Amino acid sequence: MEKPRSMQDLQQEVDKYINGFEEGYFPPLELLARLTEELGELSREVQHVYGMKKKKSSEAIRSLEEETGDLLFVLVCFANSQGIRLDDALDTVLQKFKDRDADRWTKKEETT
Repeated sequence: MEKPRSMQDLQQEVDKYINGFEEGYFPPLELLARLTEELGELSREVQHVYGMKKKKSSEAIRSLEEETGDLLFVLVCFANSQGIRLDDALDTVLQKFKDRDADRWTKKEETT
């Protein structure tokens, strides 16, 4: 069984791939535009699978997994280009939600 990779491992793998090209990372605004584009493609797939607006027969059907992967790839590229460690960023946001929303939602009862 393959050991799961950490977020840091994934960021390093993407960095190695991108730095294998002379062009390197796209500028921040270009990456943001690409991120928006990939989010739109994921949104289109979710709409096709779960929503009322199905695709035309001429439109390619992609998996939610593939579109989520595309979005994650561009997000990792953006983070890498800005020197952001995604594991640290996520830890910070999770703590913020835990503090801010501690009593906001109905908690499930713990089972023993």
